[in-house]
Amino acid sequence: MPGLKMASAHDFSFSTLNGAAYPLRALAGSPVLVVNTASKCGFTPQYARLQRLWEEYAPRGLKIVGVPCNDFGGQEPGTEAEIGQFCQLNYGVTFPMMAKVHAIGAPAHPFFRWVVEKKGFLAKPRWNFYKYLIDKDGRLQDFFIAATKPDSTRVKRAIERLL
Repeated sequence: MPGLKMASAHDFSFSTLNGAAYPLRALAGSPVLVVNTASKCGFTPQYARLQRLWEEYAPRGLKIVGVPCNDFGGQEPGTEAEIGQFCQLNYGVTFPMMAKVHAIGAPAHPFFRWVVEKKGFLAKPRWNFYKYLIDKDGRLQDFFIAATKPDSTRVKRAIERLL
C-alpha cells in the first residue's frame, strides 16, 4: 500500500474468519486493540485475559481485534474454522477474530508494516500476542510486547486514556 506513512489504522482492512471484509474504518470513533494471536503458543492463555478485557471495556467503546499469525514457530497451523472453534471452546472468545495473515517479512499484512513505520523497529512483532493500541482517530498510540499481559495496569491505563 503506497503512502503508509500518511495512513491511519482506519485505512486498513482484514478479513474475518468466515472471509467477510473487516475494514478498521468501521471502528472509527472507538479505541482499538489489535493483537496478533496464535493457538499453540506459550502466550495463548492471554486469550482469556483479552476476553475479560473485552467484557470490561467493550461497553465503554473498546474494540479488540484478534489477528492470527503463523509466522512465529508455526504456532497457528489451523484453518480459519479451526482457529474460531479453538478460541470459542477453550477461551470463550467473543471479540472479532480475523483470518490468518503474515505479521512479518515481505508478505506481512500492510497494518503490521504500518505499525513499524509509525513506532519504529521495536514495534515490529517478534512473537505472537504483540498488542497495538489505536485511538479513536486511527492513530497508533502504543504497543505492548507479547509478555505484557492484556489486563496489566500499563495496558489498562493506556486504554482508559483513550475512552
